[in-house]
This record gives sequence, structure tokens and C-alpha cells, in this order.
Amino acid sequence: MQTRSIREIAAEIKSDWGDRIDNAAIPYVSAMERIEDIRDAYGHDSASEVVVRFLSVANTWRGETARRVKAELKAMLTLATAAQR
Repeated sequence: MQTRSIREIAAEIKSDWGDRIDNAAIPYVSAMERIEDIRDAYGHDSASEVVVRFLSVANTWRGETARRVKAELKAMLTLATAAQR
């Protein structure tokens, strides 16, 4: 069950990562600010693809909040993948 929207998570990412946000992550966080649900589409991409790309470039975001949020996003991806089967 998804308890937070992707846009809410993006707001937390921006708040926690702040001005130190990696340039490679900016377009994905920006896209995530416009996504409600992991099953949504964003342009020609799925929300899942945007989240996967964010996770692939977010390795410089560290700390307790980063670990918790990344785990939350990974759990959403797992549930979305299971629902497609």
C-alpha cells in the first residue's frame, strides 16, 4: 500500500538534500515533483522508470533520511512490479 505520493517524497528529498543535490539527480527529482503514483506516466516514461533513474544517480545522497526514502521508493517499485505480473 502506497502511503505517500511520489511528489511528497520528492519534496522531502529536496528538503533534505538541499543545495548539495547532485546535478544528475535534479531532472529526476523535478519529474518526481509532478508524479502522484508509482503507476503514473511522466511524458513517455513511466513513474517507475523515473524513480529507477533517480535511484541510480542518488548515490551521493546519504544519511538516515536518504536510506529511509530510498528504501521507501524501492518498496514502491517492488510492489508495482509485482502488480504487473
